Amino acid sequence: MRTRISAPNRREVLAGLGASLGASLGATVAGLAAAGAGPLVTAQLALQARAATLALRPGQPPTPIWELTAVSHLGDVRLKRFDNCQVVFRNDLPVPLAPVWYGLSAPAVTDQFRGRAPVAPDATETSMVSIPNAGTLLADFRLFEDGLKQPARPLPIIATESSRVPVDRDVILLIEEWRLRPDGTAIPAGRDPKDTAVLYTINGKTSFELSASAGERLRLRFINGSQRSVLAIKLENHEVQVVALDGQPAEPFPARNGALVLAPGARADAFVDAATSAPFLLHDGKQAQQVGTLTISGRLERPPLLPPQPLPPNDLPEKLDLKGALRFDVALGAPDLVWARPATFSVNSAPAFRARTARTVVLALKNPAPIATVFHLHGHHFRLLDKLDDGWKPYWLDTLAIEPGQTQRIAFAATSPGRWLLESVVTDWAAPRLVRWYAVE
Repeated sequence: MRTRISAPNRREVLAGLGASLGASLGATVAGLAAAGAGPLVTAQLALQARAATLALRPGQPPTPIWELTAVSHLGDVRLKRFDNCQVVFRNDLPVPLAPVWYGLSAPAVTDQFRGRAPVAPDATETSMVSIPNAGTLLADFRLFEDGLKQPARPLPIIATESSRVPVDRDVILLIEEWRLRPDGTAIPAGRDPKDTAVLYTINGKTSFELSASAGERLRLRFINGSQRSVLAIKLENHEVQVVALDGQPAEPFPARNGALVLAPGARADAFVDAATSAPFLLHDGKQAQQVGTLTISGRLERPPLLPPQPLPPNDLPEKLDLKGALRFDVALGAPDLVWARPATFSVNSAPAFRARTARTVVLALKNPAPIATVFHLHGHHFRLLDKLDDGWKPYWLDTLAIEPGQTQRIAFAATSPGRWLLESVVTDWAAPRLVRWYAVE
């Protein structure tokens, strides 16, 4: 992340991004105490940004990468809904970094202008993050990708439901995309991928294996951790029942043709009743390839399983007032006076829109680009509207891929006060990530 000072106002820009958009950075500092006593700490998490390596070429030296890791946890990071989590972040990389939490919709800090600048190299910072909703989350420092010297890995985080979900196993499957040079090094997104080969991994492995017993009900948390590619993942010979999208519960429904289509950063929770050994197939729009295997050994003797039931709700509104909604057009485009790269973003830029708390907002997202563009909304989850705005899809999202030349309309209830980011990036490895902001007052 090239956030070192290279111009007189660089520190001001970065500090402003962290300060007045503390909540906008994926609720990174949401839940910070107001002046006086802070919230009761119910969980602790130690994060580290560090250099690492990953074995991407069998029999060859490992590839240097950067990663965000939880040094406080031996396995998956599991927090609970309603936790007030004390986060200690250590930056052991040579550029300033700010972890971003995707999937949270926590309200802004009491004083919106008491946020924090990205953490300097060799520095440590402590903050509070509130966890208002259960679901599959993603912590990531790749927002300022212009300065990354190595490709970086995000960190999946599970926020568990308040009541037990009846599954036998709960497994994260983080799908990542790598662009490898002939010498085995890899390039970050936003660079020209000329003379590189594409490689996909699940949980950092080029050939992922998941073991289970026949008859087990698995909760598989699929995460598209790639930077630019819309991907489809399929487990052959199994019915995949989707129960959550982008961290929000959905009425269970079968994945079309058994495949989940995920935009970069999107998440999907699915129930799968393990039956037989089968491959995980990944399709990147050009070809399908095997990236893993479900291996069955033994059988779990039990009565037949009942159909999956909905997950406990996260208290999002059942209805949205479309007739009285505020409506705005948002064109997704190239860097200009409206959209900016995160490293050059200024809080003095005009917001995309402003909305009063509790109002319904409808955005017409227009993609003028000749290829698909991915949109991410920080701070809120939205409904994807039907073409005539007379209804919406029966699930919530925070990430959406929009086809070239198309317009998609989304709606959300502006329930989280603060200043929040909008992200946009076309599905081209060399394309820049772009941001704007909006306000809920």
